[in-house]
Amino acid sequence: MRILIVEDEPKTGEYLRQGLTEAGFVTDLVRDGVEGLQSALAEIYDLIILDVMLPGMDGWSVLTQIRRAGKDLPVLFLTARDHVDDRVKGLELGADDYLVKPFAFSELLARVRTLLRRGVKASAAEFLRIADLELDLLRRRVTRAGRRIDLTAKEFALLELLLRRQDEVLSRSLIASQVWDMNFDSDTNVIEVAVRRLRAKMDDDFDPKLIRTVRGMGYVLEIPH
Repeated sequence: MRILIVEDEPKTGEYLRQGLTEAGFVTDLVRDGVEGLQSALAEIYDLIILDVMLPGMDGWSVLTQIRRAGKDLPVLFLTARDHVDDRVKGLELGADDYLVKPFAFSELLARVRTLLRRGVKASAAEFLRIADLELDLLRRRVTRAGRRIDLTAKEFALLELLLRRQDEVLSRSLIASQVWDMNFDSDTNVIEVAVRRLRAKMDDDFDPKLIRTVRGMGYVLEIPH
């Protein structure tokens, strides 16, 4: 599942990004309210973690604009503002939860998972499918033709990205930034190795073959014509 983090404090932002990535989520991190709003409206996310005190546009305004645009995804306020009035304001504006800094990451992760379970519609958002392959986002399970496939956290994140953007050729640089949160280095074969391992698990023993290499461009998940 994909999470947008809007946090201007560098250490906190990186701490959240790293922890959620290691927990198996695809994360995007932005550092001001204007960029956060633009990302929330332009991209598809399953949850937003939003600070209140942000440069450019505060979190209250960001959330207001998100709700006015008809986006009903879960939003978790994460802020040092601990007054009751602030919590009430956040919830009244449409936030789904409110966590005060400093916080324990284990609690934040538990709240994130609870919001994701509560906030998505089972048939539409808990599962991603193509052909006889099914990815269960909440239980972190993958099956093909009814057979369970065990994936590492990175393999799961890679497959989720391919499924969310099926029929679209994804470049190595895009995959590197989305799954490994790194700039693409042409001397690194980490992506090729990961795709090869994913293929071995979900394609080699099945038909049709769903992952296709587009020479010189990247990879695409599709049903062969």
